[in-house]
Amino acid sequence: MTDQINLKNIPVFILAGGLGTRISEETHAKPKPMIEVGDMPVLLHLMKSYYAQGFSDFVICAGYRSWSIKEYFLNYETQNNHLEIDHRESLHNPARAFSSNQAQEKWRVRVIDTGLNSMTGARIARAYDIVNSLEPIETFAVTYGDGLSDVNLMKEFKFHQETKKIGTLLGVKPTARFGELEVGANNIVEGFLEKPESKQGLINGGFFFFKKDFRKYLSADESCILERAPLEKLTKDHELTVFEHSGFWHPMDTLRDKTYLQSLWDAGNAPWVRKNEK
Repeated sequence: MTDQINLKNIPVFILAGGLGTRISEETHAKPKPMIEVGDMPVLLHLMKSYYAQGFSDFVICAGYRSWSIKEYFLNYETQNNHLEIDHRESLHNPARAFSSNQAQEKWRVRVIDTGLNSMTGARIARAYDIVNSLEPIETFAVTYGDGLSDVNLMKEFKFHQETKKIGTLLGVKPTARFGELEVGANNIVEGFLEKPESKQGLINGGFFFFKKDFRKYLSADESCILERAPLEKLTKDHELTVFEHSGFWHPMDTLRDKTYLQSLWDAGNAPWVRKNEK
């Protein structure tokens, strides 16, 4: 069994700084990870999934409209509790949150500005250097702030430890973007498959674990793209393994994706929600 204490000490770097141009209907006013599914941002869904599995140290690599992420977490406790403002005795700090019988997560959240135009690799490098200068990092997790999954992260982490390689990524089978027709003899349509599994191989599902040695593969130059030179060089060095996942995984790249995730939430059938976080 993976040591729960170790998981709590592993920082989870969440990429949350991009412009999200493919879902501009929503991102003109907020970063893509702040788009809501149900009553909370996708970013929070993602963090709650990690938290329910033992992780509690989050580093949000922000950029575009980073202030909105900071503002959200600055007010998070108040948003999730009742609010009292009492000016009767003093004007000094009169506002406080008080219990609404909703447990407050015992986590640490750091929002780090990593540049408006920085690419994914640069964001990780810049945030890593800041965190590592304060608390030396041995192992860290990385994920995109807009993809949800029911992956067992403890199993992936244990797999990562056992391989003794620098990096591990989640390999998933993507859902086809368009429905398929089931066609029988004489070109007769037998049925429709609305969301069939793609026939292509595994793709990068975006849930990573890395040893500290991965930092030398990254550059703080804003043009550094995680999925290009860093992961390609790691692959060439035979230091990247894949943890295969056959369960639920879905990105939120478009408005159609958001609508689909929302439909799962509304139906009470959101696979990414762990039982103890409902």
